[in-house]
Amino acid sequence: MDKVNVFWHRRDLRYIDNAGLYYALDSDHPVLPIFIFDTNILDELSDKSDARVTFIHDHISRLDETYRNNGSGLAVFHDSPLAVYKELLKKYEIVAVYTNRDYEPYAKKRDHEVEQLIQEKGADFYSFKDQVIFEEGEIFTDQGEPYKVFTPYKNKWLDKFRKISLDHFNSEKKLQALYQGNINPMPSLEEIGFERSSIEIPSSSVQDDLIENYADQRDIPAVNGTSRLGIHFRFGTISIRQKVIRSLGLSDTWLNELIWREFYMMILAHYPHVVDSAFKPKYDRIPWSNNEEHFQKWCEGKTGYPIVDAGMRELNTTGYMHNRVRMIVASFLTKHLLIDWRWGERYFAEKLLDFELSSNNGGWQWAAGTGTDAQPYFRVFNPYSQQKKFDPELKYIKKWVPEFDTTKYPDPIVPHKEARQRAIDTYKEALS
Repeated sequence: MDKVNVFWHRRDLRYIDNAGLYYALDSDHPVLPIFIFDTNILDELSDKSDARVTFIHDHISRLDETYRNNGSGLAVFHDSPLAVYKELLKKYEIVAVYTNRDYEPYAKKRDHEVEQLIQEKGADFYSFKDQVIFEEGEIFTDQGEPYKVFTPYKNKWLDKFRKISLDHFNSEKKLQALYQGNINPMPSLEEIGFERSSIEIPSSSVQDDLIENYADQRDIPAVNGTSRLGIHFRFGTISIRQKVIRSLGLSDTWLNELIWREFYMMILAHYPHVVDSAFKPKYDRIPWSNNEEHFQKWCEGKTGYPIVDAGMRELNTTGYMHNRVRMIVASFLTKHLLIDWRWGERYFAEKLLDFELSSNNGGWQWAAGTGTDAQPYFRVFNPYSQQKKFDPELKYIKKWVPEFDTTKYPDPIVPHKEARQRAIDTYKEALS
């Protein structure tokens, strides 16, 4: 029985500047790299051509190729993590498991169970910070409490950031320490019950001028003014450390977006109730109308509000929606239609390539007025003024709603003025 250390890839699908992989390769035993297609997650996906699964499969295939070029390979499994580790413990003498931390509730529970199993067998379980600059417990108020408002969090983040030096973990230079034994070929997409998606994945390569112009162009949906790196951050195909360093001197606004990402991760870690409930508990008293016909029209992009419909059709077609438009469609669903933010959040979770539980939840609660730093309930986005301000030449709308301005385009499903007042009255009464 070979004696090995295991490195468990999850949300870090790269071999360059990978903290946990670096420490594993720097250890005293050969490193068996593994990836698990977790059936606890995949079995919940109804779309068997989910583009995110294709994306993951493509990237672990590249990892496998790199590792095989170094005499090893990526051991890929399709099962529950506990079942996989029980099999690994029968096949190898595992000294330690190395991995990078994940902060979502399911991931914490999963890791705790695996850690218990590993330790019962006399092995060690080591986890490292890799997908953030500062994780939960590192940025607190002067009173030792988690921040609940973004701006003071950002200021503390920046203050702390100026006092550290970001390490580059040279994991790419240590691949000779990989386990050299026989590793089975990777399963195909079909073998794990999926098929290849036709949705195009945004590149991880971003030009400097896009970042430099980010502040001026990020709110214009007809312009390619955002990095679209969300899916790459989500699955760790790029290093957050490298991207933060790159943003310095190019765009404070772009760096702010990366800090927002960590803020919402911190909120989820410290206040896990936000997964199912309002961050501010009193907002759970809002009596949502939850009209299923209106929700279906919102999903299909047939509300009669052009900027809303354009956004939903972009999402349904590409797995992406422009950031400004995300705010507009979320406000419309929760305020104009008085539909529970959790309905919209779940729909985004199914469709978005860059779905990130913490950011998706934070964004929806912001729009609904139920979260941290939220829009006040009496501030309701006007879809018409948003359209006029951010798509004045209708380029974005005409791209995604070709029947706009024809008799084929539907009338608004709710009148703006009355819907706005209904939302304000409903919130006010529920919160009083």
